[in-house]
Amino acid sequence: MKEYRDHYFLKARRENYPARSIYKLRELDAKFRLLKPGMKVLDLGAAPGSWTLSAAEKVGCEGLVLACDIQNTDTVFPPQVIFMREDIFDRSTAFEARLDELNPFDLVISDMAPRTTGARLTDQTRSLELAQEAFSVACGRLKQGGAFVVKIFMGPDIQQLLTPMRQTFSVVKSFKPKSSRAESKETFFTGLHFLKELV
Repeated sequence: MKEYRDHYFLKARRENYPARSIYKLRELDAKFRLLKPGMKVLDLGAAPGSWTLSAAEKVGCEGLVLACDIQNTDTVFPPQVIFMREDIFDRSTAFEARLDELNPFDLVISDMAPRTTGARLTDQTRSLELAQEAFSVACGRLKQGGAFVVKIFMGPDIQQLLTPMRQTFSVVKSFKPKSSRAESKETFFTGLHFLKELV
């Protein structure tokens, strides 16, 4: 694990965040101005909770973050966070009911990643499947003009996600935060200004 104990890992430890990924969302927010006070945010693949905490800080006590992950987390969240243990591919009735109750969202964020196998093409394919599912959820839950951020491992089939995103958002940008490890194949696609009528 020594190679992973870099600047951002240690910074997250010092600042009492569960993972270094918080700085990725902060960089995305600084670049695209995603988060504002009072927003409703849907956080997919939330565990261990760094993105959720970062989003909760920005939306404040007047906002709300609905976070879900297939794994549980021990992270203690502020009152404006609702965390539910859910499989995004097999959503429970309770989770769907909560989505319906809070719909629509200003922002959908997904830091979901597959369990890596070491086989690059397999990992990229699984990452694409997660990203496509997150996109599908976003299309059904975003308000018009809303935004979507999704992590993906870059691979040969990337247009299967980019093409529909470009048909659904006015602006689509790719961005690799400085806090991503240099050797990582991950990047983040951000869709801005959701065009509800195209979905």
